[in-house]
Amino acid sequence: MRVIGITGGVGAGKSAILKYLTAISGVRVVEADEVGHLLMEPGMECFEKIRAHFGERVLTPDGQLDRAAVAKIVFADKKELDWQNELMHPAIKNWIRREIEKERQQGACALFVVEAALLIEDHYEELCEEFWYIYTEPEIRRARLKESRGYSDEKIDAIFRKQCTDAEFRTHCAQLIDNNSTKEAVYEQVDILLGKLGIHTTHQESGTFR
Repeated sequence: MRVIGITGGVGAGKSAILKYLTAISGVRVVEADEVGHLLMEPGMECFEKIRAHFGERVLTPDGQLDRAAVAKIVFADKKELDWQNELMHPAIKNWIRREIEKERQQGACALFVVEAALLIEDHYEELCEEFWYIYTEPEIRRARLKESRGYSDEKIDAIFRKQCTDAEFRTHCAQLIDNNSTKEAVYEQVDILLGKLGIHTTHQESGTFR
């Protein structure tokens, strides 16, 4: 089984490429954000620690974690944000590590794909053989974020400043997927990279990409 990480700036189109990969037999895709949500569910390892730290104010009436309430607290207080990051990031990474080992033991997965916003910063090279960088021109990303999320230019600029630069992504990633043109062009690039890993798939012409 091969393990690769996928990264790129916000609005680069990572979700569409992950969706394409998910549909391929023998490929498992894990997104760090979704793992984080799972680990904050009642009974999971981070739930009680967050509840104990922030108190009942971050719970919904039915006992679930109110992620919006947590977000409001941590984004108003850097110390609280640091505390949450120190809890969640290692927990997410360890969960993914365990899942990789499970898949290796079961032997049915040919490719394990990890997507994480902090793939580079959190040193996912410890888990992944290589990183793939989804590259999209900043102005295309900006237009997508305005259309799909309703973000202002000010908010987009603030997000862009916090993320890795194009040069940093290119330095740490072994492969680049150009997502500036058509869905067919992206499919072809992904298929070529999969072929290099020994995974062969029929090029899909369905409207997976938006």
